[in-house]
Amino acid sequence: MSDFRDAAKGGLSTSALEAVLRQVGAERYHNRHPFHHRMTSGALSKAEMKAWALNRYCYQAVIPRKDAMILVHAEDPAFRAAWRKRIEDHDGEDGWSGGIARWLHLATSLGLDAEAVKSERLALPATRFAVGAYLSFCTNRTLFEAVASSLTEMFSPLIIGERVPAMLAKYDYITEDTLAYFKQRPEQASRDADFALDYVLSHADTAERQQQAIDALVFKCDILWAMLDALQHAYGERGNIPPGAFQPEAAL
Repeated sequence: MSDFRDAAKGGLSTSALEAVLRQVGAERYHNRHPFHHRMTSGALSKAEMKAWALNRYCYQAVIPRKDAMILVHAEDPAFRAAWRKRIEDHDGEDGWSGGIARWLHLATSLGLDAEAVKSERLALPATRFAVGAYLSFCTNRTLFEAVASSLTEMFSPLIIGERVPAMLAKYDYITEDTLAYFKQRPEQASRDADFALDYVLSHADTAERQQQAIDALVFKCDILWAMLDALQHAYGERGNIPPGAFQPEAAL
């Protein structure tokens, strides 16, 4: 597996840079993680599924906040007009009718308490650290790097295409209504990924900036991988749940 640290050494053509970015996803996106494989094979317990939904909520909830920080750095009004659609997708036009609300519906459909999920107090420490690191990255790095980190959306339709049919087929407590969040995401993710990829490719005009784009995407893949690592460690066969985190036997 590549580490990609010197992938842009000497400079790359636009097509070669895109190929490297797609290779990052092919090698490091979290559809390769054992937890995801257990999910799609039908091997997760309901407690693990609940833990996944509860922890993933933390990530879903931070998306419009990190996108707002990206807008802070954007001077081009056309860029801002395109990018703010992402916030509307997750918050909804009224602040609570978008993707975050649909993810909360997924969590409550699994039997979790809505207020407990929204509070994020039962999430794993590693989840909170990973999500905080992503928000910090988009706040403190350049606009270019923050946009590049969003390129994991190029691979989002793939993981949804693996996840949703398997969950419907192999978990009798999961219905299409449970997974309503995913109905709009492939189209939204493809739209957003096309815009971000075009931006990155058109602004990666030096070998240094090309490497920054690659590194940003690797970082984002690491964030998503680390979140599944934490779930596997806490709720897998040799579970080691940290103090204060979601306990499967506790009623929520």
